[in-house]
Amino acid sequence: MGFTNENAGYIAAQTAKRFLDAGYSVRGTVRKLASARPLLEDGLKEYSQAGKFEVVEVPDITVDGAFDEAVKDVTAIAHMASPVSFFFKDPEPVLHAAINGTKTILNSALKAGPQLQTVVYTSSITAVKSAKEPHYVYDESDWNDYAEKEVERLGKDTPGPIIYSASKVAAEKAFWAFREEKKPSFTMTAINPVFVIGPPLIAPKTESAVGETIRLIWTVFSGAPFPLPVNGFNFTVDVRDVAALMLYIASSAAGGPQAIADILRKELPETRGRIAEGNPGKGYNKEYTVPDGEIDINSEKGKALLGGWIPYEKSVVDTAKSFVGLV
Repeated sequence: MGFTNENAGYIAAQTAKRFLDAGYSVRGTVRKLASARPLLEDGLKEYSQAGKFEVVEVPDITVDGAFDEAVKDVTAIAHMASPVSFFFKDPEPVLHAAINGTKTILNSALKAGPQLQTVVYTSSITAVKSAKEPHYVYDESDWNDYAEKEVERLGKDTPGPIIYSASKVAAEKAFWAFREEKKPSFTMTAINPVFVIGPPLIAPKTESAVGETIRLIWTVFSGAPFPLPVNGFNFTVDVRDVAALMLYIASSAAGGPQAIADILRKELPETRGRIAEGNPGKGYNKEYTVPDGEIDINSEKGKALLGGWIPYEKSVVDTAKSFVGLV
């Protein structure tokens, strides 16, 4: 199996482990081989030593033919290489990398050989979710019809989160356009996860290494003041579920800083002296469901496929445990 990821990152590492544990061989790609050293020498060491896990260098994912060698003889491709940040300043290079990185891997897939069975693209809920009225429930048929228009209107003044959203919309559209135009023999699937939490395969060694989507758990765990909840971004799914799923919308719970604090103070009593108490039980539903009347996300197809999601409490606690060496 082959997977692509430009920084040997959070979701890709857990995805590689998932497939390795299932008996597949995995070939990953990174821009610089040095970035994969922790995976080869620590996180997936037993597999790399056994010849089951290898990494090859692809310096520029947007160059046509960049993945031709990497995808030779693979039976499946999981494409995860796309810029990820909510602090982008210029939409042009971000959209270029997202769109053309998707096109190049698909063009290379056509040359991979008849053994290739499927290509899975990691999109995002931001390609689905837009500005709907309360009570609306999003599902796989929805598209974000807002972000790309805002980029056209605002240019370099576009806020970072909207640039990211536009890049995911444009890249996924390119993905499906390829299927319609080329009609490849392999199947094509997109996964649309919400905010991904859960433990990194390799625990961060420094605070700066903590990823953006799990930074909220780190902030609460470290004892810092609670940040204000971001409207519409309290939906979460465990990284291990995303790795197992690779299909449909992935969304399992709706929490927030107060829920995280309550869970950690209960499940990790040693943190009570550090984590702020806040207002226990306030600001979230007991079962971490979406409050009545608010916009929701339908992820029942993914839930049924996996037989259930990893519980929100477990995701929070397991993530926090990876930060123990940082406080």
